This record gives sequence, C-alpha cells and structure tokens, in this order.
Amino acid sequence: MFKKIDRIQKTIMGGAMIVAIFSILSRVLGLLRDRLLSSTFGAGKILDAYYAAFRLPDLIFNTLVLGALSSAFIPVFLKYWQKDKKEAWHITNGVLNVLFLIIFFLVVVCFFLTPIFIEYLVPGFDAPTKALTVSLTRIMLWGTLFFTLSNIAGSVLNSFQKFFTYSLAPLMYNLGIIFGILFLVERMGYQGLAWGVVLGSFLHLLIQIPALMKSGYRWQPIFNFTHPAIKKISRLMLPRCFGLAVSQFNFIVTTLVASSITIGAVAIYNLSFNLINFPVSIFGISLAISIFPVLSHCFATGNKKLFVNHFSTTIRRIFYLILPTTVVLLALRTQIVRLVLGAGLFTWRDTVLTAQTLGLFSVSLFAQSLIPIFARAFYATQETKMPVKIAFVGFLVNMVGCLILGHLIGVEGLALAFSLAAIINFGLLYYYFNKKVFPLPNQEIMRAVVKIAGLSVLMVVIVQALKYLLGSWVNMQTFMGVLIQTSGVALGGFLFYFFTSLSFGFSEVRVVTENIFKRVHNQRILQFLQKLLRLK
Repeated sequence: MFKKIDRIQKTIMGGAMIVAIFSILSRVLGLLRDRLLSSTFGAGKILDAYYAAFRLPDLIFNTLVLGALSSAFIPVFLKYWQKDKKEAWHITNGVLNVLFLIIFFLVVVCFFLTPIFIEYLVPGFDAPTKALTVSLTRIMLWGTLFFTLSNIAGSVLNSFQKFFTYSLAPLMYNLGIIFGILFLVERMGYQGLAWGVVLGSFLHLLIQIPALMKSGYRWQPIFNFTHPAIKKISRLMLPRCFGLAVSQFNFIVTTLVASSITIGAVAIYNLSFNLINFPVSIFGISLAISIFPVLSHCFATGNKKLFVNHFSTTIRRIFYLILPTTVVLLALRTQIVRLVLGAGLFTWRDTVLTAQTLGLFSVSLFAQSLIPIFARAFYATQETKMPVKIAFVGFLVNMVGCLILGHLIGVEGLALAFSLAAIINFGLLYYYFNKKVFPLPNQEIMRAVVKIAGLSVLMVVIVQALKYLLGSWVNMQTFMGVLIQTSGVALGGFLFYFFTSLSFGFSEVRVVTENIFKRVHNQRILQFLQKLLRLK
C-alpha cells in the first residue's frame, strides 16, 4: 500500500490528489471545528478574542517560517542533495537550529509585549475582551515553536515529493483544536481554546517525525551561520518574508477595523474566510504545493519548455475546477453557512452577515486559488523580489478598501476589499511573470478560460433552476431540508458541468479524468465515457 502511495505522490497530479484529499479531510475537520466554535460561543466577544489572538503568533510564524522557508529551502536543498547528501542534511540541521533559536527569542519577547500589541490591534474591544485576547495570545505563542520545527520537516518531505505524511499534519492540528473545544475549555476555561491550538501544533510536528527519520534525517547540534547554503537560503527568504509580512499586515488591518465595526465582526470575517479557504486549499494550494518541486527541478536543469508546459497546464486546471465552484458558492452561500455554522448560539443575524461576507469573498476565488501557484513559480526561478512588490500593492489596496468599505458597509466591506486586492495581486503576478520571467502561452490559456467561463455561465441557469425546484420539495426550515437542497443542487450542477465539458472535449477534463482513472486502474470507465460521448 505504502509503495503504491509513494508512486502516486511522485507525479504532479498524484501529489496534488494526495494533498487535495487530505486537504478535504482537514477542511472537513476545520468545518467541524468552526461549527463547534460558532455553536458554543456564537459570533460574539469570545470568538472575537479567540481569532484576534492568532494575529501575533501568525505574524511571527507566517512571516519567518511558513512559505518563506519552504520556498527558499527546497530549491537549495535539492541542489545540494544531488551533489552531496551528507552536506544536504548538514544544511537542514543548520537551518533548523538557527531558525528555532530566532523564533524562540521572538516568542519570549512578544510574550512580554503582548498587552501593548493587543491594545493597538483591537481598539474597539472592551477591557475584559482585550484581557482575554492577551491571555489567549500568550498561550498560542508557544505553539509557534512546534510549527517552526514542523515546517522544516514538511519542507524536507516536500523536497522528496513525500506528500502523504505532510498532508496528514493539518488533520492532526484540527484534531488538537477540537480536543481543546470539547475537553480543555471545560477544565481550563476559555484558555483551553488556546491550549488546544498548542496541542494541535505539537501533533502537526509529531506526525511528520517518523517519515522524516525514514528519509535519513538525524538531528545534530549544528549552528553554522556562515555556511554558503544557509546564507543563500537567508537571502532568498528575506524578500519572501517581507511579502508574507505584508500579507499578515492585511489581517492585522482587517482585525483592527473589524474590532471597531460591531461585536462579532472579527469572528464573522474569520469564519467566512475559513469557508472560502476550503476550495482554495483543495484546488489552489494543493496543486501549488505538488508542482513547486517539479518547477524547481525544471529550472535547476534549464528545461524552460517543460517548466512553462507544467505551469500553464496547472493554471488551466485551476480555472477548470474553481469557476464552477464559484458558481455553487455564490448560489448556495446562505445554505452553506446554515449547514456548517448555523447551530446553538450562532443566530440568524450571524448567518446572514456571514453569508453576505462569504459571497463577496467568492468573487475573487479564482485569484485566491491562482496566487499561490504564481508565487511558487516565481520562487522556483529564485525570483523573490517581484512577488513582494506586488503583495505590497495588494496590501495598500486592501488597507484603503478596509478603511473605506469597512466603515461604509460593515464587515462585508472588509471581504470586498480583500477580493479587490486579490484580483489586482493575481493580475500583476500574471503580467510580470509573462513579461519578466517566462512568456506563457496566453492565447491557449485565454481560450481555455473563455470556454470554462462560458460553460460556468450555463451552469448558473442549471443551479438556480435546481435550487428553486428542490427548495419547493423540501422543508427549508429544517437542517435535513437545507442539506437535501444544497447537496442536490451542488451535485446536479457539477455533473452538468463535468459531462458537458467532457462531451465538448475540454482538454482540462480529459487530463484530470485520465489521471484519476489511471490511479484507480480503471481505464474501462474512461473508454466507456469516451464511446458514449463519441470522443476521439
């Protein structure tokens, strides 16, 4: 079984499938986590404090470690691995030890400065809510240490295209948080929420250690700040760190504005953002993670043609998957929020506001899903400065949008500002990659997007018709009625989209279908579909 998994994860689509499958499982657990949070606490002060408490730990970790490390580490690690495996492990230990010391120092400093940070972060919170935010933040900071080690382990596993164990880690993280909600809160009070996050980060690391050791890694107390590879990784990380810092400042500005809008605005924004991240993680991030080592290898070996081929194909696949998903999200946003979050203390007002916010997030779903792969394409070519400049432009758009739209139309305005910034960010990434790095087959991509968009428009008609038809057959005041309508409409819409695109011979559906059926060794199904639809 494990040999079969190992073969599958060595291909782009196979790796993406593994990441996507476990991303789905993780996101399902994430939805369960959010449902437990919303039903237990409602969109009020407790969840406002809980989500605001993530800002400082995320600022440290996401800026210095997540994405920045892997994007710089993997190309350098692979280059040394091909020449000298012992030296590659030496570099790994050096990076791990040096980075851990830096993060530990920052965690200790921030622990004492947390009250000052929170005072400026959430000026709209009352004193008890600020105090709770400080308490939760201080606990969550320690989880950053586990995440740092875990991210280095994940970077090594990604270098070897071992996505299976890497993809299990988010599952363990969500299980830790759920354990905190169900058991630790009862024993520790609201601080149990933060300790659940720390437990999840520890499990995130623990699950990856066996695979890392099996790969040949052994820890050594190496602190070589002057090694050429570590210096290079640091240089490559620096622009990316600025880019990720800009991204984190987006959330800081959003939290600052949301704290002044109304009670529950921080919670509603984060809950709807988590919902939109479901398809982004499955389609955008999973493909970006799996293709990054391949693009890095293509660039390292000077195979420009193969680089562009893999990259452009993945762009079209993401468009093929994400545009119909956008249609379903826009049409069924209220039903989705009711099913996932609408229980317990989560009121109808909370449901409506979250659904409206989700709808405005959905407008930029295509951009949110494509930004990760474009960013990694830049990093694979070791061009890290341009994405930072573009991210800064996006940050300015989001900040101005939040300040204007947030106060004009409330929490929904924050989502609209985010969507505008994401679309501009994607547009600039595409333009500069095409002009400054490698020319892309723009006509081929545009033809595919026009066909996919046209079919998605037809799908809107089918989805709306099914929505009203099924809505008249079931009791929409019950959970089961909403579930039947939502699942029936989504299934009907996606089946129409899939079979129509198959019958018209969309290359994107052929590639995805052939890869899936090859993985399950069932070519007869594909041959039957091709014969049925008279495909050549």
